[in-house]
Amino acid sequence: MAQLTYRAWRDGDDHVLLQLWGDAEGAAAEQFRGAFGADSDGVQQGAAAGEGGAHDGAGSAPGAWRRCVVAEDQGIPVAAGVVYASALHPQRHWAYVEVARDHRRQGVGTELLRQLREAAEASPSGVAALRSRVTVGTPGADFAAARGFSTLQRSRHVVVRPGSLKLPVFGDGEDSGDSPLVEDLATGSVELSDAVARYYTEINGWDPPAPISVGRAQQLFLSEAAGAHGAVVLRAPAKSAFGSAVAPSKRKGRLRAFAVSYAAPGGAAADDPSEVLLGHEVRLDAEDARDAVRGLLALIAYQHPVSLELDDSMAALRATVEPLLTAGAAEQVGADTLTVGD
Repeated sequence: MAQLTYRAWRDGDDHVLLQLWGDAEGAAAEQFRGAFGADSDGVQQGAAAGEGGAHDGAGSAPGAWRRCVVAEDQGIPVAAGVVYASALHPQRHWAYVEVARDHRRQGVGTELLRQLREAAEASPSGVAALRSRVTVGTPGADFAAARGFSTLQRSRHVVVRPGSLKLPVFGDGEDSGDSPLVEDLATGSVELSDAVARYYTEINGWDPPAPISVGRAQQLFLSEAAGAHGAVVLRAPAKSAFGSAVAPSKRKGRLRAFAVSYAAPGGAAADDPSEVLLGHEVRLDAEDARDAVRGLLALIAYQHPVSLELDDSMAALRATVEPLLTAGAAEQVGADTLTVGD
């Protein structure tokens, strides 16, 4: 093999590289492939592509700071690496490297990563730490581990089968004059946006996000652009939040848990699982949070399968879903995805 040369990204590199690389080795790699592009020095504004749902996504935002390096063998692109800023998680940059199969184990990926680290250190933010996503059992996961990246978070894609949980009885029969404990809520609701923002911050304490305003939460998780389709919430009895001076017809108990559904790209068949972000009010104690999440999941998965992204940091949701996985009432789709980083 001739000596490789390294240069910045050029238009058309993606067509050559994708043909050479073939199919992506997992969902994480597929997302990162969309981040390749020309270098940018712009200040990031708005949400990065994919920074919605339960996670900060792997796509880079137009105008975000980005550096992309391509490795050539005799003038033909064979590998590439990209590093870019994240507005949602500013303490680390996203980084990704992919090398053609017949050029692996020859130091190409290591050199690309070295150049990406140099670029990160010189970035406007001065942030040098990196993170990436890998699928367990792939060459990408092996490469990350060999280069010193440690696991920050594990994520699993889980489908809960219909009727897996017994439908609960909400309330104690003493609140018949109050507003219902289960309520469809507009995705533009300030109350919902605030709860989602605080929940996202709570479950991502391992890589703290920037402050998320109500407007930002709506943009990232609850907008049409994010794919949000609808929302249902579980409330505490109304008397828990208001005094007797409030008319029963206007009472609303505090929000305990929420479920936001997302439209499938390109549409979905009637029996396809509904993609859902399921969370809870972070001020609940652990037992109440588990009870609220379990109750709402039982309701939304009573007649239709539900697809969830389950992070290890989602303690209340794990307490409900992991026994279902053990019992065969839910199934994991695909291998674990790890967020790895410095």
